[in-house]
Amino acid sequence: MLEITIAILIVILGSALCSMTETALFSVPRVRVQQLAQSKKPAAEALLGIRRNMNRPIATIVIVNNIFNIVGAAVIGILADKALGEAGIGVVTSILTLLIIIFGEIIPKTLGERYSLTIGLLIALPVRFLTVMFTPIVWMVEKITLPFTQGRKIPTTNEAEIRFLATIGHQEGVIEDDEAEMIQRVFQLNDLTAADVMSPRITITYLHGDKTLNEVKKDIIYSQHSRIIVIDESLDQVIGIALKHELLTALIEDKQEQTVSTLIRPVHFVPEMVRSDKLLKNFQETHEHLMVVLDEYGGVSGVVTLEDVLEVLTGEIVDETDKTIDLQEIARKRRANMLKSRGLETN
Repeated sequence: MLEITIAILIVILGSALCSMTETALFSVPRVRVQQLAQSKKPAAEALLGIRRNMNRPIATIVIVNNIFNIVGAAVIGILADKALGEAGIGVVTSILTLLIIIFGEIIPKTLGERYSLTIGLLIALPVRFLTVMFTPIVWMVEKITLPFTQGRKIPTTNEAEIRFLATIGHQEGVIEDDEAEMIQRVFQLNDLTAADVMSPRITITYLHGDKTLNEVKKDIIYSQHSRIIVIDESLDQVIGIALKHELLTALIEDKQEQTVSTLIRPVHFVPEMVRSDKLLKNFQETHEHLMVVLDEYGGVSGVVTLEDVLEVLTGEIVDETDKTIDLQEIARKRRANMLKSRGLETN
């Protein structure tokens, strides 16, 4: 009986280790492993290597697990036959099956899932060693199973999952309200275009380049904007932008007969359909704070500022000079009134 007991303990222990290892490797978060691997610790690097290519390590674990279960069960059967006879084999087999289910499968897999990272780091190096030892067998198994295991590589995570995790983190108190909201807003950047965040054409403040500063003095003084579009003959002929403080400085210095066009700076143009994340990158690269948005025909559709893009992330930004908060809403109302005056229906 002592031999049977020892054999059963070995089989259960081996099966438990394999089950716990397999579950831990599947459960450990790959992103967390990538963070740990930056420390250059051998166990973390080995675990990351396993997570990147799970086929061979899992095949190795399955082979070892079956060796314990099949070979172990055969040995225990032989020992039971010698010690207890044929009648004892059924009893021992029943007991062994129950013990394997409870102590070799259910409990180890539960522990493997619960402590996946700790267990993963402990078994990473041994699993890598075993994978090398079983390479010939694993290679043969790979060739047999290749037609069934080929497929598209599954990404580590995706946008929907990150959004969901942010929501869960907020609900559980791990992430603050403003942090959760910011994470959700970040993903809106590539969903919105310049047309979605710009100030529409109807709200644009502009100056004619051939006018003198004296002629447009009131427009300059009462403008809410620090940057003013400068045009030639029509709004579709933008020739640059002028900084309000430079215009005011010229007025103070008694340069009232100077034309607006002499104080303009180059202006950048972007299409309506450029995404907000690309737009933010353009602002960073050009060191500009305002760009003119063009429609599909090359006409001016509106203007977009760095502030407009940042408001996607932070919400509405209003300073003490802002008299109109939502220019897009004002534009929609003006357009609706215009169409109404013409006897046209609006949706």
